Amino acid sequence: MTITITPTPGVERPLSSSREEIAALLAEARDRTLQLIETVSEDDLRAQHDPLMGPILWDLGHIAHFEALWLDRNLDGKVEFVEMPGMYNPFDHPRRERGALPLPTLDATLDAMADIRERVLERLERVDLASDDPLLRHGYVYQMVLQHEYQHNETMLQTLQLKTGAPYTPLLRRQRPASVPNGRDERVVRIETNGATLGTDDRRRAYDNERPRHAAAIAPFWMDRTPVTNGEYLDFMSDGGYRRPELWSDAGRAWLTESKVEAPKYWRREHGSWLRRSMDDVKPPEPDAPVIHVCYHEAEAFARWAGKRLPTEMEWEIAASWDPAHSVAHEFPWGAADVTPSDANVDQLAFDVAPVDSYSANVSPSGCYGMIGDVWEWTSSDFAGYPGFVAFPYSEYSEVFFGTEYKVLRGGSWATRAGAIRNSFRNWDYPIRRQIFSGFRCARDD
Repeated sequence: MTITITPTPGVERPLSSSREEIAALLAEARDRTLQLIETVSEDDLRAQHDPLMGPILWDLGHIAHFEALWLDRNLDGKVEFVEMPGMYNPFDHPRRERGALPLPTLDATLDAMADIRERVLERLERVDLASDDPLLRHGYVYQMVLQHEYQHNETMLQTLQLKTGAPYTPLLRRQRPASVPNGRDERVVRIETNGATLGTDDRRRAYDNERPRHAAAIAPFWMDRTPVTNGEYLDFMSDGGYRRPELWSDAGRAWLTESKVEAPKYWRREHGSWLRRSMDDVKPPEPDAPVIHVCYHEAEAFARWAGKRLPTEMEWEIAASWDPAHSVAHEFPWGAADVTPSDANVDQLAFDVAPVDSYSANVSPSGCYGMIGDVWEWTSSDFAGYPGFVAFPYSEYSEVFFGTEYKVLRGGSWATRAGAIRNSFRNWDYPIRRQIFSGFRCARDD
């Protein structure tokens, strides 16, 4: 079966609950999902390229069945299942085992996706969008399912970056803007915290772990104006950063001993110089672009080398959102307007990070640049619920992951769809993970 997709640009995220706009957003999300795989063979879609990631064919089936569950079966005032039973249940079938599942063909998977979408759109015509049911109010459940597909797009891109054999070649690449120096050359900025809040009370699209909004009583601090760049990270490497045990925590030293790495993932040394790969594009690391594909332990070691530390997620969000001049927390660094690929390096089609001064609008009230897009930023915080947290609509989305195993990342990456990021959005992963599109910035006490 030939997949023919017209590439679509990133779109803003209207919060209207009209049926027409919901249907348009669902169609745009599916177009992007299929666009990402148009240049990938069925064999590569079926393959388990790395134990860290399942086959993309599994992701496609999971996207469809999650949609069927929440936009058809669970719309009758009762939540029947929180994850679909069977082959596409992520808890029953962890990533490392998905390559052994009897996955259907690509044609059968695409047919199932189309059939489910047809039922969902038919159901959309009958559903009561003015209901008092919190799943339906403001079209919340549709926003949840849209974000689920967006997030699996990023998972698919992680898999495509890991792909064995010939590297993934995108259907197209969006040209990134030229770097425009903004006249600010300070490395760190002081963050005022008086009256600051954390989280949100939004019930339109925010996940349960982002709620509720609450006071953030912490002292002022200093934050890096930009993410740590390749040039800065190369200085750390040249100064023996990977060979100096005093820079690493006990867990970091254990990981370093086992992994034996000496550079970020997807870097290689050739003829005495470093090269890095983003999909099929191989070139020297751009000195002014954020370092990417580093784990928490690498970020922590760099921060110690630099005489700083990683920020807490509370500090990160205050630096991204808090406007002390007006005593308000913004949804995005620039204010309330939804993110677009013109504002920040998001929405996938650049397929790489950009130099740190490429998006002049991407500046928070505190003066921190690039807190949305380019790289997910590691924080020092464990993933936990906020005071007053209530699981909704199911505990398996976030509550089951609370604890000390996961560190929180913030801000999204170039691979994050515009509809799946905001200042309050919380990502989490194991501290050893490097296949994610992760970088960091540092902080220090006042």
